This record gives sequence, C-alpha cells and structure tokens, in this order.
Amino acid sequence: MTTTSATPRLAVRHLTKRFGALIANDDVSLTIAPGELHCLLGENGAGKSTFSACLYGLLQPEAGEIEIDGVTAELTSPAKAIASGIGMVHQHFVLVPSFTVLENIVVGTGSGLRLDMTAARGRILDLSRQFGLEIAPDRLVADLSVGEKQWVEIVKALYLGARLLILDEPTAVLTPQESERLFAIIQQLKASGIAVILISHKMNEVMRSDRVSVLRKGRLVGTVTTKDVTRDDLTMMMVGRPVAQVHARSKPGAGETALSFTGVSLAKGGRTHLKNVTLDLAAGEIIGIAGVAGNGQDELLEAVAGLVRPDSGSIHLRGEDIGALSVHDIARRGVGYVPSDRFRDGLVSDFSIAENLILGQHWDERWRSGPFLDETATRRSAEQAIASYSVMASGPDMLCGRLSGGNAQKVILAREFAKARHLLLCNQPTRGVDIGVIEFVHGELLRKREEGCAILLVSEELEDIFALSDRIAVMFRGEILGIFPRHEADIARIGPLMAGHAHGAAA
Repeated sequence: MTTTSATPRLAVRHLTKRFGALIANDDVSLTIAPGELHCLLGENGAGKSTFSACLYGLLQPEAGEIEIDGVTAELTSPAKAIASGIGMVHQHFVLVPSFTVLENIVVGTGSGLRLDMTAARGRILDLSRQFGLEIAPDRLVADLSVGEKQWVEIVKALYLGARLLILDEPTAVLTPQESERLFAIIQQLKASGIAVILISHKMNEVMRSDRVSVLRKGRLVGTVTTKDVTRDDLTMMMVGRPVAQVHARSKPGAGETALSFTGVSLAKGGRTHLKNVTLDLAAGEIIGIAGVAGNGQDELLEAVAGLVRPDSGSIHLRGEDIGALSVHDIARRGVGYVPSDRFRDGLVSDFSIAENLILGQHWDERWRSGPFLDETATRRSAEQAIASYSVMASGPDMLCGRLSGGNAQKVILAREFAKARHLLLCNQPTRGVDIGVIEFVHGELLRKREEGCAILLVSEELEDIFALSDRIAVMFRGEILGIFPRHEADIARIGPLMAGHAHGAAA
C-alpha cells in the first residue's frame, strides 16, 4: 500500500443516507489512502451498496462530507464522480454489445464535433500495456468473454481518469484463473497509486485487502488492518456471532438412481444450450455443477423441471420418463426447484409470504376450504416456515418485495424444500447473500441430503460446490467436460474446464 502521501485519496465524514424511516448509512466515516486495496464488508442490507452509490453519485446523502485528495467533492451525479476521479465497475457490466471495445470506452467522452479516435485507440493500448490487460480495441463487446468484458470496464474507468476505483463483487462471474488475474491487475493499480474499494462477500478475497471496513445495519462497526485479524474476527464483526463452516461428510454408499439424463441436447435462438448430457444422480447424493454463468446450467435444471423441452435425449425421474409431463405434474412427483433469479422467477413481489409459500400448490386440498383458500391453514404454515427458516419479517402478510435478498431466498427454500421429497434442483442458492445466510443454506441442503433427497446443485460459488458436493461436474457451452468425486477435485483441475480447456477431464 502506498503511504507517501499524508492526504487520503478518499475521506468520508459522517455520511448519512435515509430512505424514509430506514437509515441505510448511519454516520459513516472512513479514509482510504492512495494505492490501498480497501474492502467493504457486511451482510445483505448492511449499507455497502448504498455507500458506494453515494460515492459514485447515484444517490445523494442527507448529511456528510466527501473529499477526494483533500478537495470537497459534490457528487450529485456519476458524471460529477467521474470528473472527481472516481470510477466504478458494476457487477452487471454497463457495455453496449453491438459496439466495439473502442466505442464503448470513448462513448460520451468527446468534446466539440469530432473525437480523435486514433489518439483514443493509442491511449487505450497504452493503458492496456501499463496494467497488463489484453484489450483489442476493434473487437465487438458481444464477442468477448465475461473476463474480457470486465477488463474493458476497468480500462474505461482508467481512460476516464479514475484515481479511486470501486469494484462491486468483481469475481462473481469469473473463473478462478480470471479471478487470480484480476487480483494481479489490482496489484498493478495499487502500484500506480490508484486506490481500490472492493465489495465482496468471499472471505478469501477479503483477506487479500490492506484494510477492511465492516458495516452492520448501516453503521460502521470498525476499520481494521487485514493482516492483524482472522476470518473469524471479521465474521464476528459482521454478524455479531461465530459462524460455523459446514462441509458434507462422505456417505457409505449411494442410493438408487433418482435422476438420469441420457443424451440430452437443446438448442434455441441459434445457440446450443445442452449438448449430449448424460448423467446419473443417486438418492441422497449432491452433484455440484461448476461453470461460468451461461454455459447451460439454467437449461439443465429447467429441462428437469419441465420449463423447457430438450430437442433430443431423455430424462428419467426414479425410472419414469418425465419428458412429456407438465411443470405441475413434475412438481407433484416430489421435485423442488430453486431458480437462479429469486425475484424474477421464484417469487411474486406483490404477494405476501403466505401466498408465495403456496405458489403452484394453491389448488391442493390442504390449502382449500371449498372453492376458497383456507387462510387459517396458509397462515399457520407460513408462521411455521418463518420460524423454522428464521425469516426476518413482520409476519405472514408481509409482501415479499419488501424482504432483503437473503430473507427472500429463505422463503423460496422453505417452499421448495417442502416439495422436494425426492429431488431438489437448486440454482445459485447463495447468490448475493451474506455469510450468515450461506451458513443456513448449506445446513439445510445437507439436511435434505441426509433425508435421502437427491440434489442437483448449480453454483458460481466454488466454495458451495466444494463444501457440499459428493461429485462435481463441470459444464462448458452446454457440455459436461468432466465429472469428479469431491476428493479428486481441486481448483487446478476444475478451473481450466470452466474455461473450456478439456485436458484432465474425468468421467
């Protein structure tokens, strides 16, 4: 960390941001030095996103002062933030697919009637060389890998003069090798004096920072030097209690085959989503599907749930071909499905918790009183689910759209785990949730496994995959490139397969 300058790159004093009665950031003060990697850590709803949005001009605080290099900054818009030397790489990239890399970087930066594209290309190539980024200015963004798109976002921020760079969950969609490369780039940025704010819930990344600021319920719990604390120390600061590490224990033997794919292929929109997938899953077994997002994992689970129909091949559930069954009929056979996008596909935001807990089951006799819903039965069930899954809510009538991400996930888990007597399809169960919820989700998945439920687990979080799986399958462009027993799997074998390099695959 560069310490030659006595003036902080960023100084925030008494920042407060409210949304009605909710205080999202409560009197937060911190400083960040030039060349420092500073991690912002906290549970869902702790105020991390609000704080970074205030720094980038997306939100304006009700109170507080922000200084950049000793100068008070009025960050009333992203344009003002950029002019003050603040750049931000969002978790969901802000790029135009049909534009070239060069066009995406320079759009909106010209003055007068013309933009000197030759000079712009030269500066982009200079920045790329300086920070070890391989950027081809004339390639279409649509043709880039996820990792390459992130490099473009970083170069764009540097091109615009960023001296403070905010990275929001930057490795969420990267392979392990791309994540390592990102941290190598961060070291280059630090060496040049650029300060970096890292927002991450991955403790192995947090521990690579110089300092960590921990937020809890909108307030700054403290700022610590990373080398002076342990992961457990930071977890205690973040959630106020110890968090146990959950790992699957080996089982003596697999049960009968619960789910079987044979030569399953699917193409749509001119793209192959599944390619000759053949896989068996036993009762009481968890198979983890590792892969970068968009390589057929969603379609694999949707095909089992009946949401899409494969072009060829067969899927058998406990020996029965379910290819022609409806979504409802498949669910009634004891299948639970946790989708990757909780608010788009898993919940109706304007429905209550009680209503969401019976979605797709509202015609079942246990929820009916004649032609009407039995509100007593649905409320009683919802109260039990809220208690069992520790959902932070005012009660069964609370609208799901008002829940935090972690609590919304718990509602989906409560509903789908109850349905999953034989098979659970679980897609990104810990996406965007904090360490306390991750601990809970892991424990519930292992409980279902011990009950004899077969679980097909899709996660971009390799910590989930390694902690929970009995076997690990790696998908790339719709194809399973390798299947490993957990004890034979490691990053060195899994990572290259996630990037499409098929050497070292196991069957």
